[in-house]
Amino acid sequence: MSLARRLISAGFSDLEKGERFLAAPELEGIDQDVLFAGLQLAASPDAALQSLVRLIEKHPDLRKLAAADTDTSEPLYRVLGASEALGEFLIRHPEHLEAFDVKVSPEPIQAPADELRTGLLKSVQADPRASRPVAGITGPEAYEALRTAYRRGVVDLAVKDLCAADPLDFMPAVGAELADLAGAAIEAALAVSRAEAGAQFNPEEVADVGLAVIGMGKCGARELNYISDVDVIYVVEAGELEDARASSVGTALASGISRAISSPAREPGLWEVDANLRPEGKSGPLVRTLDSHRSYYARWAESWEFQALLKARTIAGDADLGSRYEEAVSPLVWSSAGRDGFVESVQAMRRRVTEHIPAAEEQRQIKLGRGGLRDVEFTVQLLQLVHGKSDESLRCRDTTSAIAALSAGGYIGRADASAFDRAYRYLRLLEHRIQLFQLRRTHLMPVKEPALRALAKAVLGPFSTDRPHPDALMAAWQKTKRSVRELHDRIFYRPLLNTAAKLSSEDARLTPEAAQGRLAALGYRDPQGALRHIEALTAGVSRRAALQRQLLPILLGWLAEGVDPDAGLLAFRRISEALGTTHWYLGMLRDSAAAAERLCHMLSNSRLIADLLEVSPESVAWLGSDKDLTPLSFEAQWQEIVSKMSRHAEPESAMRLIRLIRRREILRIAIADSAGLLAQDQVGEALADTDRAAILGALRVAENIVSAAGPLKTAVLVVAMGRQGGKEIGYGSDADVLYVHRALPGYADGEAQEQAAKIVGHVSSLLTQPLRPAIMAERVLSVDADLRPEGKSGAMVRSLESYAEYYRRWSLVWEAQALLRARPIAGDDRLADDFLRLINPIRYPESLAEADIREIRRIKARVESERLPRGADPARHLKLGRGGLSDVEWLVQLLQLQHAGQHPELRTTSTLGALEAAAGLGFIEAADAGLLAEAWRLASRIRSANVIWTGRASDLLPSSRRDLEAVARWCGYEEGMATAFEENYLRVSRRARAVFEKVFYGH
Repeated sequence: MSLARRLISAGFSDLEKGERFLAAPELEGIDQDVLFAGLQLAASPDAALQSLVRLIEKHPDLRKLAAADTDTSEPLYRVLGASEALGEFLIRHPEHLEAFDVKVSPEPIQAPADELRTGLLKSVQADPRASRPVAGITGPEAYEALRTAYRRGVVDLAVKDLCAADPLDFMPAVGAELADLAGAAIEAALAVSRAEAGAQFNPEEVADVGLAVIGMGKCGARELNYISDVDVIYVVEAGELEDARASSVGTALASGISRAISSPAREPGLWEVDANLRPEGKSGPLVRTLDSHRSYYARWAESWEFQALLKARTIAGDADLGSRYEEAVSPLVWSSAGRDGFVESVQAMRRRVTEHIPAAEEQRQIKLGRGGLRDVEFTVQLLQLVHGKSDESLRCRDTTSAIAALSAGGYIGRADASAFDRAYRYLRLLEHRIQLFQLRRTHLMPVKEPALRALAKAVLGPFSTDRPHPDALMAAWQKTKRSVRELHDRIFYRPLLNTAAKLSSEDARLTPEAAQGRLAALGYRDPQGALRHIEALTAGVSRRAALQRQLLPILLGWLAEGVDPDAGLLAFRRISEALGTTHWYLGMLRDSAAAAERLCHMLSNSRLIADLLEVSPESVAWLGSDKDLTPLSFEAQWQEIVSKMSRHAEPESAMRLIRLIRRREILRIAIADSAGLLAQDQVGEALADTDRAAILGALRVAENIVSAAGPLKTAVLVVAMGRQGGKEIGYGSDADVLYVHRALPGYADGEAQEQAAKIVGHVSSLLTQPLRPAIMAERVLSVDADLRPEGKSGAMVRSLESYAEYYRRWSLVWEAQALLRARPIAGDDRLADDFLRLINPIRYPESLAEADIREIRRIKARVESERLPRGADPARHLKLGRGGLSDVEWLVQLLQLQHAGQHPELRTTSTLGALEAAAGLGFIEAADAGLLAEAWRLASRIRSANVIWTGRASDLLPSSRRDLEAVARWCGYEEGMATAFEENYLRVSRRARAVFEKVFYGH
């Protein structure tokens, strides 16, 4: 066999470099068969060969071990092939090559923590038997000795780890030994720090101060990585000193620990000692007394801080002080599930699982993201916190022990626990092997093929001679990630279903109390009620119940992601009961994850959509197809209404169908909006088209009612005004209108006026009056004609000639302003054209007198002072408040009145269209126009969100955190971003007000 083929067979990636190093004089005399037998054991034979040559150059005696049989040389080749960084360490310190003179065991034994502590303390010439050891050396000499001893410990552990028969089985022991080794290094660093502090303080004072180092996170849980920050909290005890003096000494000791561990020196630093989990974080004192910790946790701590304490463990320093600290915080940890804010804290934990990951890293993350290590840890820790209050057997720090305890306690099924445990071990093993190679903190899967080949080999046990292709490694990793996500849902929710459905199962089944606790932790405010709904959905032997038992673990999770999972679950139950065994519904839930997820999110985030779906559950079918969610055009709706009216001549029957069509289309638009299929402008246009179709239908029905008593004597026109005229309405908008009529040939004005009044009276009542049976969950369309001439005291409807006479003689500037948004929507087309010809010179005057400008400003000021509801915060009122809709619309309308007569571009009923045109013509700066548009869009979106969330219209930015969270999400903000959303609205509206005052008032 040629050398090149032999290199390929051994797993080499760089053949040219491999041949060159094999020819190195340092390997002369070593049998090549023996050498290749050793190199084939290495995950990366390239790295093993290069490190071996460099080591023999520094330490020729190593040739003997390199030439030995593989039973003897296995540790050497496996370590050098798995870690370039440890090879570099041994090149710097060849005296530690003796680490390879060991007989490896397929079932290695973890090094005792006391033994590691003793070794590290001796490395800095400290007495391990002393209650508060003090190092015999300090400064760079001590730092190098400590770090060298630590890394020798890592080499010893790597030998055991890489030679263990089952790396997955040994993985928890690796994490535990790394944590013990880190604790021993911090103990030695504290001994050095005590010696160094003696030069700054009185040595007796230093000796009198106790310091306990509390390990947090992975170190506290004894599941540390090969390279990771070590999270700590420092507890100081004053002894005979005053607290302030003891705090100064303790701060110096803690700072000295970090200096010994990670400051620049000839031997590189180990890792960062991170104390940011301490009370008050970076802004808090570095050390505190035990009483100070107690006081902080009793008065100021947030829920997440108690959850972080789940891992707290004394790792160095005064053991008795550390034990007292652990006893003080333990009850706080296990009672945290009952604290205010626990659910929000859990949601924050969930967000950290799927927190923003740079796009370039998203597909490479082992730790973060869906199916990563954080996902496992979040699931396990949450179940511990929920059930550990009453079950002390769950109070484990490390993840694998916690999974076993949860399974033994019946909180998760045995099969699920086994699969979850194995997935976690596999992900941690990947993380360990990747970090070990360079001893660099990373959680990213490599991208280069040589690194992937080495990793694929490294995760196998020593008894495997395979060298898997990188594709096989990636497939196994992706399969594990998918398994973690599926197991997350099953572990959380399957036991709830077993409990609710009262299944006789060998799988996990919770007590009612435990089930309610789990649901409460997930955000269900009425867990007892939620269990009743689950029972109703899953009990029995029907096909539907069986399918719901299969699907609900996932569906409950999706519902819990919403703001109101209780309402969502209730709505889901009602919809499911209404649709019964309908094949398409059960099939959609089973086969279309996207549709099912969309349904759950809508039901738990929107009272309006939930209410509408409950009364028209057949509309759920739309969720499976985006095409079905495309809003119907006005023409399509009108064609359907005409068809219905042709078959239902009776007015009440016809109006029922017209109003049902409107209710259906509002639901379609809301679902499409929720799914992100419509832009905000499209929502307003679609809602306006739906209202227009309903108003036109009501007008035709009203004409039919009147014509039943005699011939029609007049043609009636409905003109939309305000936001309806601009097609800028939301889900809670009324219809502002004007009514115009014109007598038909042969009829007198008086009798035409009388009939027109009857027709428009019917229009309003037909759209609003209760029907029998009632139309459930209908958003009744209220028609408001208060913008007519003379307002409420004027005639409800006028003839075209009457309008002409009124506008010629009596019209005020505010009426010209109102006409800017006039848009005919129903009735006689020729009358519509004539009406527009009448009003265009009024709303688009050639010029606007200064007196009229002053009058508009006066009216605006009066509106602000008189129409704002008493007690309302102007900063939070979306319509009349600071920088709200009114500000933007009045400013735009003033510009139209001033300039539309000369500039046709401004002749539009659209606020944003007119604003854009004004900016294009230079009447307002582009930046100012952009800010006003942003404020207007945001206020409009919030108004709609208020209706979507509660089912009721409101012009206020919510102040309740829960309501604000729901509105923020509808406005496109991520979960938990309600405060940022609120601050953004207040900031944007404040800046918009400044622009308004500058342009409108000329300030």
